Amino acid sequence: MRALILLFTLFLGLPAAAQPIAEQPDFDSFIEHMEEEHDFNPRRLRALFEDLEVREDIIADIEEPAESKPWYRYRRIFLTDERIETGADFWDEHRETLERAREEYGVDPAVVVGILGVETYFGRREGDDPLLESLGTLAFAYPPRADFFRGELEEFLLMAREEQLEPAELIGSYAGAMGRPQFMASSFRAFAVDFDSDGRRDLWNSWPDAIGSVASYLADHGWEAGEPLLHRLPDEVDAPLEELADEGLKPSFKVAELREEGLELDGLDDDREAAVVRLEQEEGHDHWLGFNNFYAITRYNHSALYAMAVHQLGEAIREEAEG
Repeated sequence: MRALILLFTLFLGLPAAAQPIAEQPDFDSFIEHMEEEHDFNPRRLRALFEDLEVREDIIADIEEPAESKPWYRYRRIFLTDERIETGADFWDEHRETLERAREEYGVDPAVVVGILGVETYFGRREGDDPLLESLGTLAFAYPPRADFFRGELEEFLLMAREEQLEPAELIGSYAGAMGRPQFMASSFRAFAVDFDSDGRRDLWNSWPDAIGSVASYLADHGWEAGEPLLHRLPDEVDAPLEELADEGLKPSFKVAELREEGLELDGLDDDREAAVVRLEQEEGHDHWLGFNNFYAITRYNHSALYAMAVHQLGEAIREEAEG
Protein backbone atom coordinates (compact mmCIF):
# COMPACT_ATOMS: atom_id res chain seq x y z
CA MET A 1 0.00 0.00 0.00
CA ARG A 2 2.79 2.42 0.93
CA ALA A 3 4.48 1.62 -2.38
CA LEU A 4 1.30 2.50 -4.27
CA ILE A 5 0.99 5.82 -2.41
CA LEU A 6 4.63 6.63 -3.20
CA LEU A 7 4.11 5.77 -6.87
CA PHE A 8 0.98 7.96 -7.00
CA THR A 9 2.85 10.84 -5.38
CA LEU A 10 5.66 10.57 -7.91
CA PHE A 11 3.10 10.49 -10.71
CA LEU A 12 1.53 13.72 -9.49
CA GLY A 13 4.91 15.41 -9.59
CA LEU A 14 5.46 14.67 -13.27
CA PRO A 15 4.99 17.52 -15.73
CA ALA A 16 1.85 17.42 -17.84
CA ALA A 17 2.27 15.72 -21.19
CA ALA A 18 2.77 18.11 -24.08
CA GLN A 19 -0.38 18.85 -26.05
CA PRO A 20 0.36 19.61 -29.70
CA ILE A 21 -1.88 22.33 -31.08
CA ALA A 22 -2.33 20.30 -34.27
CA GLU A 23 -3.96 17.49 -32.25
CA GLN A 24 -6.58 19.68 -30.59
CA PRO A 25 -10.30 19.40 -31.41
CA ASP A 26 -11.41 21.59 -34.31
CA PHE A 27 -7.88 21.98 -35.68
CA ASP A 28 -8.54 19.78 -38.71
CA SER A 29 -11.82 21.55 -39.50
CA PHE A 30 -10.01 24.90 -39.25
CA ILE A 31 -7.43 23.76 -41.81
CA GLU A 32 -10.22 22.61 -44.12
CA HIS A 33 -11.98 25.96 -43.70
CA MET A 34 -8.84 27.90 -44.59
CA GLU A 35 -8.36 25.77 -47.70
CA GLU A 36 -11.96 26.02 -48.87
CA GLU A 37 -12.61 29.67 -48.03
CA HIS A 38 -9.21 31.25 -48.63
CA ASP A 39 -7.30 28.80 -50.82
CA PHE A 40 -4.54 28.10 -48.29
CA ASN A 41 -2.33 25.10 -48.97
CA PRO A 42 -3.29 22.64 -46.20
CA ARG A 43 0.08 20.93 -46.11
CA ARG A 44 1.96 24.20 -45.69
CA LEU A 45 -0.56 25.44 -43.15
CA ARG A 46 -0.24 22.30 -41.03
CA ALA A 47 3.54 22.62 -41.19
CA LEU A 48 3.31 26.02 -39.46
CA PHE A 49 1.86 24.31 -36.39
CA GLU A 50 3.95 21.14 -36.53
CA ASP A 51 6.10 21.87 -33.46
CA LEU A 52 3.72 24.16 -31.56
CA GLU A 53 2.22 23.11 -28.24
CA VAL A 54 -0.60 24.38 -26.07
CA ARG A 55 0.70 27.02 -23.65
CA GLU A 56 -0.89 26.64 -20.22
CA ASP A 57 0.69 29.91 -19.09
CA ILE A 58 -1.18 31.75 -21.83
CA ILE A 59 -4.47 30.26 -20.68
CA ALA A 60 -3.67 31.30 -17.10
CA ASP A 61 -2.90 34.87 -18.24
CA ILE A 62 -6.08 35.23 -20.29
CA GLU A 63 -8.15 34.14 -17.29
CA GLU A 64 -6.69 36.86 -15.04
CA PRO A 65 -6.14 40.06 -17.06
CA ALA A 66 -4.93 43.29 -15.49
CA GLU A 67 -8.43 44.74 -15.93
CA SER A 68 -9.66 42.39 -13.21
CA LYS A 69 -7.84 44.54 -10.64
CA PRO A 70 -9.63 47.33 -8.73
CA TRP A 71 -9.12 50.78 -10.21
CA TYR A 72 -6.81 52.07 -7.48
CA ARG A 73 -4.37 49.22 -8.17
CA TYR A 74 -4.76 49.23 -11.96
CA ARG A 75 -4.07 52.98 -12.11
CA ARG A 76 -0.71 52.58 -10.37
CA ILE A 77 0.57 50.38 -13.20
CA PHE A 78 0.33 53.18 -15.77
CA LEU A 79 0.26 56.55 -14.00
CA THR A 80 3.92 56.68 -13.04
CA ASP A 81 6.35 59.59 -13.24
CA GLU A 82 8.65 57.63 -15.55
CA ARG A 83 5.88 56.74 -17.99
CA ILE A 84 4.61 60.32 -18.02
CA GLU A 85 8.09 61.72 -18.68
CA THR A 86 8.70 59.14 -21.41
CA GLY A 87 5.36 60.06 -22.93
CA ALA A 88 6.23 63.77 -22.92
CA ASP A 89 9.47 63.01 -24.78
CA PHE A 90 7.48 60.89 -27.23
CA TRP A 91 4.99 63.74 -27.77
CA ASP A 92 7.82 66.19 -28.46
CA GLU A 93 9.48 63.82 -30.92
CA HIS A 94 6.29 62.99 -32.83
CA ARG A 95 4.38 66.25 -32.43
CA GLU A 96 4.03 66.83 -36.17
CA THR A 97 2.67 63.32 -36.81
CA LEU A 98 0.24 63.59 -33.89
CA GLU A 99 -1.08 66.88 -35.23
CA ARG A 100 -1.45 65.42 -38.71
CA ALA A 101 -3.44 62.53 -37.24
CA ARG A 102 -5.64 65.05 -35.42
CA GLU A 103 -6.26 66.94 -38.65
CA GLU A 104 -7.08 63.80 -40.64
CA TYR A 105 -9.08 61.84 -38.08
CA GLY A 106 -10.13 64.42 -35.48
CA VAL A 107 -8.66 62.45 -32.59
CA ASP A 108 -7.06 64.24 -29.64
CA PRO A 109 -3.29 63.55 -29.56
CA ALA A 110 -3.49 62.98 -25.80
CA VAL A 111 -5.70 59.94 -26.38
CA VAL A 112 -3.42 58.52 -29.07
CA VAL A 113 -0.40 58.99 -26.81
CA GLY A 114 -2.32 57.56 -23.85
CA ILE A 115 -3.15 54.40 -25.79
CA LEU A 116 0.43 53.89 -26.95
CA GLY A 117 1.64 54.48 -23.40
CA VAL A 118 -0.77 52.00 -21.84
CA GLU A 119 -0.48 49.37 -24.55
CA THR A 120 3.29 49.06 -25.00
CA TYR A 121 4.98 51.79 -22.94
CA PHE A 122 5.78 53.53 -26.24
CA GLY A 123 7.11 50.42 -27.92
CA ARG A 124 9.09 49.05 -24.99
CA ARG A 125 6.72 46.17 -24.21
CA GLU A 126 5.17 44.69 -27.34
CA GLY A 127 5.08 41.11 -26.08
CA ASP A 128 7.41 38.21 -26.76
CA ASP A 129 5.05 35.34 -27.53
CA PRO A 130 5.00 33.78 -31.01
CA LEU A 131 1.60 34.80 -32.34
CA LEU A 132 0.91 31.47 -34.01
CA GLU A 133 1.46 29.76 -30.66
CA SER A 134 -0.62 32.17 -28.57
CA LEU A 135 -3.50 32.34 -31.05
CA GLY A 136 -3.33 28.58 -31.66
CA THR A 137 -3.50 27.89 -27.93
CA LEU A 138 -6.52 30.13 -27.41
CA ALA A 139 -8.25 29.06 -30.63
CA PHE A 140 -8.16 25.35 -29.91
CA ALA A 141 -7.53 24.87 -26.17
CA TYR A 142 -9.54 27.63 -24.50
CA PRO A 143 -13.24 26.79 -24.98
CA PRO A 144 -14.70 29.94 -23.31
CA ARG A 145 -13.45 32.14 -26.17
CA ALA A 146 -12.37 29.63 -28.79
CA ASP A 147 -14.70 30.98 -31.48
CA PHE A 148 -13.30 34.50 -31.10
CA PHE A 149 -9.69 33.40 -31.21
CA ARG A 150 -10.23 31.03 -34.14
CA GLY A 151 -11.58 34.05 -35.96
CA GLU A 152 -8.50 36.05 -35.01
CA LEU A 153 -6.21 33.22 -36.08
CA GLU A 154 -7.95 33.23 -39.45
CA GLU A 155 -7.52 37.01 -39.69
CA PHE A 156 -3.87 36.68 -38.67
CA LEU A 157 -3.07 34.20 -41.42
CA LEU A 158 -4.87 36.36 -43.98
CA MET A 159 -3.05 39.46 -42.73
CA ALA A 160 0.33 37.75 -42.97
CA ARG A 161 -0.39 36.67 -46.55
CA GLU A 162 -1.66 40.10 -47.58
CA GLU A 163 1.22 41.98 -45.98
CA GLN A 164 3.80 39.43 -47.15
CA LEU A 165 4.88 38.60 -43.61
CA GLU A 166 6.11 35.26 -42.31
CA PRO A 167 3.54 34.18 -39.67
CA ALA A 168 5.98 31.96 -37.78
CA GLU A 169 8.30 34.94 -37.18
CA LEU A 170 5.73 37.38 -35.76
CA ILE A 171 5.58 37.93 -32.02
CA GLY A 172 3.19 39.83 -29.78
CA SER A 173 1.13 39.55 -26.63
CA TYR A 174 -0.19 36.39 -25.00
CA ALA A 175 -3.64 37.34 -26.31
CA GLY A 176 -2.53 37.71 -29.92
CA ALA A 177 -2.16 41.51 -30.09
CA MET A 178 0.73 42.86 -32.11
CA GLY A 179 2.94 45.84 -32.79
CA ARG A 180 3.32 49.18 -31.07
CA PRO A 181 -0.44 49.80 -30.80
CA GLN A 182 -1.23 46.13 -30.02
CA PHE A 183 -3.78 45.56 -32.75
CA MET A 184 -5.48 42.21 -33.11
CA ALA A 185 -5.24 40.88 -36.64
CA SER A 186 -8.85 41.79 -37.48
CA SER A 187 -8.18 45.39 -36.42
CA PHE A 188 -4.95 45.44 -38.42
CA ARG A 189 -6.74 44.39 -41.59
CA ALA A 190 -9.58 46.85 -41.08
CA PHE A 191 -7.96 49.95 -39.57
CA ALA A 192 -4.17 49.96 -39.94
CA VAL A 193 -2.93 52.71 -42.26
CA ASP A 194 0.26 53.50 -44.14
CA PHE A 195 0.70 56.93 -42.53
CA ASP A 196 4.31 57.37 -43.67
CA SER A 197 3.42 56.52 -47.29
CA ASP A 198 6.17 53.96 -47.76
CA GLY A 199 3.84 51.35 -49.25
CA ARG A 200 3.56 49.23 -46.08
CA ARG A 201 1.40 49.17 -42.97
CA ASP A 202 4.14 48.53 -40.43
CA LEU A 203 2.96 48.61 -36.82
CA TRP A 204 6.23 47.12 -35.55
CA ASN A 205 8.74 49.67 -36.84
CA SER A 206 6.92 52.80 -38.04
CA TRP A 207 5.70 55.33 -35.48
CA PRO A 208 3.72 57.25 -38.11
CA ASP A 209 1.87 54.07 -39.03
CA ALA A 210 1.22 53.28 -35.36
CA ILE A 211 -0.04 56.80 -34.60
CA GLY A 212 -2.18 57.01 -37.71
CA SER A 213 -3.62 53.54 -37.15
CA VAL A 214 -4.71 54.30 -33.58
CA ALA A 215 -6.40 57.49 -34.76
CA SER A 216 -7.99 55.61 -37.67
CA TYR A 217 -9.37 52.98 -35.30
CA LEU A 218 -10.91 55.53 -32.93
CA ALA A 219 -12.40 57.58 -35.75
CA ASP A 220 -14.04 54.49 -37.18
CA HIS A 221 -15.41 53.59 -33.74
CA GLY A 222 -17.31 56.81 -33.24
CA TRP A 223 -14.81 59.39 -32.01
CA GLU A 224 -16.28 62.90 -32.28
CA ALA A 225 -13.74 65.69 -32.75
CA GLY A 226 -13.81 68.33 -30.02
CA GLU A 227 -16.36 66.55 -27.83
CA PRO A 228 -15.73 65.78 -24.12
CA LEU A 229 -14.93 62.38 -22.64
CA LEU A 230 -16.06 62.60 -19.02
CA HIS A 231 -17.83 64.54 -16.30
CA ARG A 232 -16.86 63.92 -12.70
CA LEU A 233 -19.76 63.37 -10.28
CA PRO A 234 -19.70 64.61 -6.67
CA ASP A 235 -18.72 62.14 -3.95
CA GLU A 236 -22.12 62.37 -2.28
CA VAL A 237 -25.18 62.22 -4.47
CA ASP A 238 -28.72 61.04 -3.90
CA ALA A 239 -28.98 58.69 -6.88
CA PRO A 240 -28.70 54.91 -7.48
CA LEU A 241 -25.21 55.13 -9.03
CA GLU A 242 -24.32 51.45 -8.72
CA GLU A 243 -27.55 50.45 -10.45
CA LEU A 244 -27.02 53.03 -13.18
CA ALA A 245 -23.43 51.89 -13.73
CA ASP A 246 -24.63 48.32 -14.22
CA GLU A 247 -26.28 49.43 -17.47
CA GLY A 248 -22.88 49.31 -19.20
CA LEU A 249 -20.36 51.61 -20.86
CA LYS A 250 -22.33 52.57 -23.95
CA PRO A 251 -23.97 55.97 -23.38
CA SER A 252 -27.65 55.14 -23.00
CA PHE A 253 -29.02 57.78 -20.61
CA LYS A 254 -29.91 61.29 -21.63
CA VAL A 255 -28.69 63.91 -19.17
CA ALA A 256 -32.34 64.86 -18.58
CA GLU A 257 -33.04 61.29 -17.42
CA LEU A 258 -30.08 61.35 -15.07
CA ARG A 259 -31.30 64.61 -13.58
CA GLU A 260 -34.59 62.86 -12.85
CA GLU A 261 -32.60 60.20 -10.98
CA GLY A 262 -31.27 62.89 -8.66
CA LEU A 263 -28.00 64.00 -10.29
CA GLU A 264 -27.21 67.72 -10.42
CA LEU A 265 -25.57 68.22 -13.81
CA ASP A 266 -25.03 71.91 -14.34
CA GLY A 267 -23.80 72.98 -17.75
CA LEU A 268 -24.71 69.78 -19.59
CA ASP A 269 -27.25 69.69 -22.39
CA ASP A 270 -30.39 67.69 -21.62
CA ASP A 271 -30.05 65.64 -24.81
CA ARG A 272 -26.42 64.60 -24.35
CA GLU A 273 -26.15 60.85 -23.83
CA ALA A 274 -23.96 59.36 -21.11
CA ALA A 275 -23.11 56.21 -19.19
CA VAL A 276 -22.37 56.10 -15.46
CA VAL A 277 -18.82 54.89 -14.80
CA ARG A 278 -18.03 53.47 -11.35
CA LEU A 279 -14.38 52.96 -10.30
CA GLU A 280 -13.29 51.28 -7.10
CA GLN A 281 -10.96 53.21 -4.80
CA GLU A 282 -9.31 51.96 -1.61
CA GLU A 283 -12.27 53.46 0.22
CA GLY A 284 -15.50 53.77 -1.70
CA HIS A 285 -15.91 54.54 -5.40
CA ASP A 286 -15.44 57.40 -7.86
CA HIS A 287 -18.28 58.05 -10.28
CA TRP A 288 -18.19 59.73 -13.65
CA LEU A 289 -20.39 60.31 -16.62
CA GLY A 290 -18.79 58.76 -19.68
CA PHE A 291 -19.71 60.30 -23.03
CA ASN A 292 -19.35 58.99 -26.56
CA ASN A 293 -15.60 59.62 -26.84
CA PHE A 294 -14.93 57.71 -23.62
CA TYR A 295 -16.98 54.85 -25.06
CA ALA A 296 -14.91 55.01 -28.27
CA ILE A 297 -11.78 54.28 -26.21
CA THR A 298 -13.48 51.26 -24.63
CA ARG A 299 -13.96 49.87 -28.14
CA TYR A 300 -10.15 49.47 -28.18
CA ASN A 301 -10.32 47.54 -24.90
CA HIS A 302 -13.72 46.86 -23.37
CA SER A 303 -12.89 48.17 -19.90
CA ALA A 304 -13.68 51.37 -18.05
CA LEU A 305 -10.37 50.95 -16.20
CA TYR A 306 -8.47 50.85 -19.47
CA ALA A 307 -10.22 53.89 -20.92
CA MET A 308 -9.73 55.91 -17.73
CA ALA A 309 -6.03 55.00 -17.59
CA VAL A 310 -5.63 56.08 -21.24
CA HIS A 311 -7.40 59.37 -20.51
CA GLN A 312 -5.52 60.21 -17.31
CA LEU A 313 -2.12 59.17 -18.67
CA GLY A 314 -2.69 61.16 -21.86
CA GLU A 315 -3.71 64.27 -19.94
CA ALA A 316 -0.73 63.97 -17.59
CA ILE A 317 1.58 63.65 -20.61
CA ARG A 318 -0.04 66.63 -22.31
CA GLU A 319 0.54 68.74 -19.21
CA GLU A 320 4.17 67.63 -19.01
CA ALA A 321 4.80 68.15 -22.74
CA GLU A 322 3.14 71.53 -22.98
CA GLY A 323 3.69 72.83 -19.45
